[in-house]
Amino acid sequence: FSDDWAETRDGLPQSHKFTVGAGEVIRGLEVGVLGMQEGGVRRVVCPPNVSYQTKDQQPVPRDFSNRQRLYTTIFNPTRLANGEGDTLSTVIFDIELVRVAR
Repeated sequence: FSDDWAETRDGLPQSHKFTVGAGEVIRGLEVGVLGMQEGGVRRVVCPPNVSYQTKDQQPVPRDFSNRQRLYTTIFNPTRLANGEGDTLSTVIFDIELVRVAR
């Protein structure tokens, strides 16, 4: 979603804040940040079992067309009915851990 995030005044992408273990984001992202230090960068590949399960899970693109593309791919009723559900929701995030609050 990097081209989709709102930018801050300094031109950097806006951070997505969440608490690990609180279920605020998809499970794969929570697991992906474990062990990271501030300033660390990591590519996180989230397979379907730890990816989007419902449309309420974060993060989602702020831009409507990208959000719709995500939802119509992952929650495509025709493909789900054809038994393809276990292959639809693998997602990849490039993340940087900016700050850890305790």
